[in-house]
Amino acid sequence: MTYCLGIKLKEGLVGLADTRISAGTNTTVKKKVYVQQNDGSSLFIMTSGLRSVRDKAVHYFTELVAGGIVYDKLYKAVNAFGEQIKRVAEEDRESLVKAGYRFDLNAIVGGQLKHDEDHKLFLLYTEGNWIELDEGSPFVIIGNSGQGKAILNRVINEDTDMRQALKAAFLSFDSTRVSSNDVEFPIDVVLYKKDSYSIVQKRYEMKDLENISRLWAEKLKESLHAIPEDWMENILQKL
Repeated sequence: MTYCLGIKLKEGLVGLADTRISAGTNTTVKKKVYVQQNDGSSLFIMTSGLRSVRDKAVHYFTELVAGGIVYDKLYKAVNAFGEQIKRVAEEDRESLVKAGYRFDLNAIVGGQLKHDEDHKLFLLYTEGNWIELDEGSPFVIIGNSGQGKAILNRVINEDTDMRQALKAAFLSFDSTRVSSNDVEFPIDVVLYKKDSYSIVQKRYEMKDLENISRLWAEKLKESLHAIPEDWMENILQKL
């Protein structure tokens, strides 16, 4: 399973992805974020689904870029990556299904290209179609999404600053990690500031953030103890 999160703010974009790859009883660490940038062009792609499909689609896409194709708007790059997913589906779906696998690849694509007036964030589906994230839906999770949404729903909106968004992104990941054995450190973080055309990246190991995880658990317990209890008395008195 996978945990990938993309957040769109007025200030910029925040992306976070775990690195755990599971195959039967074996687990390995693989990067799930691809970054491509040059003058006037910055984008990142985060993926969940079959690793073989992801690697093949990304290779096909990078060949297009290396071959001289230039995308001046991010939606055009998203269309191109979607076409590569459909190309891989035509080549591999039948054999994967015969082997007992479901053809599966979802992606979060974010960035800002030369003729984009603003930074963009897209959710790309297995079928190659996509939706654009906006102020009404400022974040998206692919992969294991259940446990991590609560804090994001409560604190993230388009006006949230990048510091707070990154903090919430980690706590969302950590909530998923402690509830699931298929999402784990290390994590890769990408940040993009509006109109900068420069994506910064950093990998965090468990040792880098375990104190934050522990502090969060302590704060949750303190907050639980601080919740008023008078509303409970009617039922507790019946015990």
